[in-house]
Amino acid sequence: MRLRSAALAATSVTAAGAAAVAAGRYAADAALRPERSGSTARRGRLPAGFGGPPLTVHSEDDGHVVLTRSLTAQLPGVYGLVGRDCRAVVGPVLDGEPAKAPPDTVVRRLERLDHGELRPGTKVWLTPQLFADAPAPKTGRGEGTDTADGTAPASGSASAPAPVEVPGELGPLPAWFVPGVRGTWIVTLHGLGAGPAQALPLLPFYEGLKTPVLGLSYRGDAGAPPPPDGVRHLGDTEWRDVEAAVRYAVRGGARRVVLHGWSSGASMALRAAEELSAPAAAASGPGTLDPSDSADVAGRIAGLVLDSPILDWRGTVRALAASRHTPRALLPLAVRAAQGRARVRPERMRQIADPAAVDVPTLLLHGPDDTVASWERSKELARARGESVTLHTVPSAPHAAMWNADPEAYEERLRRFLTPLL
Repeated sequence: MRLRSAALAATSVTAAGAAAVAAGRYAADAALRPERSGSTARRGRLPAGFGGPPLTVHSEDDGHVVLTRSLTAQLPGVYGLVGRDCRAVVGPVLDGEPAKAPPDTVVRRLERLDHGELRPGTKVWLTPQLFADAPAPKTGRGEGTDTADGTAPASGSASAPAPVEVPGELGPLPAWFVPGVRGTWIVTLHGLGAGPAQALPLLPFYEGLKTPVLGLSYRGDAGAPPPPDGVRHLGDTEWRDVEAAVRYAVRGGARRVVLHGWSSGASMALRAAEELSAPAAAASGPGTLDPSDSADVAGRIAGLVLDSPILDWRGTVRALAASRHTPRALLPLAVRAAQGRARVRPERMRQIADPAAVDVPTLLLHGPDDTVASWERSKELARARGESVTLHTVPSAPHAAMWNADPEAYEERLRRFLTPLL
């Protein structure tokens, strides 16, 4: 009897350990594995924090869509709506409309339907990414579409993004570029599970400032060189692609550069600012593309815009594993799995950048409802560097969805921050 009990206990421990390892692999893959091809809806991957249970479409008519009621379905703001064969953009919740909506449903304004149909029974997910990624997307917000897949919405702007290639350490990096007359360029860096199209909703805003914008794809993205070992390194190597983008901007006439990053892209922006803050950063050595390169990137970063920055990879990996219902006691396995695969030093897992190194004007856009990136760490950074870091709190916003929750307030805060830097 004792032997049987011991065997059952051992089996239970083994099963729990196997489940923890599986969850650890999931969390590590979510943070580390590059996405190579395919659309978000078709590959079943969504930006971090948006991969929960699907919503069900009940009906779509007269500029609105009726969805199953849930906390996610009731999020305020503007979001993409994606399914296996459809993509749309929805606006705010319409309280009390239509009058005959079934109970336990939510009615949202339908801003546009990019492709497919929102038939009753269709399973869909909200996403902060309003547009699908494409090599040369055009943009606009809620203005209809001139393609079948949502990658090239009709633009209300005079200039549509043009495809360019940024010379990188591992090879050419695909990017898109919108020209402007300012000497300060904006370089956008997408986040975990998203793509360079993450920045497209802000292009009309940036065009209003008349500033050039470069939307970067980095190593591991579709069309970009893969990491040599096949995994991301939590910014420890990817920041060099940010350096390449800054160098490209300087060669293109930029006097200064502002890095606008979301999620892991915000982490890379912080790391790049730390590495490129001193004149020595332009010298030959690890992280430089060519010692003979005459473009001086040191000191060119004039400011940082950090949306939902991942400042503690341990906490983020734990959160990703917990989203797969991993028991709390087994979450450290997920952290070790990610650390081992990324080959990142423990101190880098705990702290992306030294707060003392954040010596350029920085706008932090974050909120307490982010379950992926630590809100507490953002507040700590703002307290530690109060003279250079401004924190804008956004309530009711999931990870990397600060703009989606309140576009007007986000853009106004961004305008106030950027104006002195242009």
